[in-house]
Amino acid sequence: MFVRVQRFPISSSVFEPLLNLDREISNILDDGSFGTSVWTPAVDVAENENEVQVKVELPGVSKDDVKITMQENILTIRGEKKQDKETKNTEYHRVERSYGSFQRSFTLPTNVKHEKIEASYNDGVLTVTLPKAEEAKPKQIEVKVK
Repeated sequence: MFVRVQRFPISSSVFEPLLNLDREISNILDDGSFGTSVWTPAVDVAENENEVQVKVELPGVSKDDVKITMQENILTIRGEKKQDKETKNTEYHRVERSYGSFQRSFTLPTNVKHEKIEASYNDGVLTVTLPKAEEAKPKQIEVKVK
């Protein structure tokens, strides 16, 4: 049995609003222009016998725009990656870089010497070195044989 499907001429104006909405959503998702961007810099946290070291990738961030705080056992790094001033008569074809404020907080796996914490910033990488407190360092216990 064959069924014949009859096609009705549909005005493109019926679907035009949906097509426009689809285009706008695609543009927003492609260029990241929807509101405030969320930027979370990549972080490595490493530990050895003497210290905990935190490395944060902050390309394009001025060291003056970074604040580091230590409260109880929580290290917090916050800052802002500022967007370049827009140039008049410049049309962007694509904007993929993220800008805005960021904050990363880490509960440290051990107690540290707060007064000995050091931070350095080189080639867009922030390195925070947190020396372990003596009570946090591993103790070697000698086993006596009787």
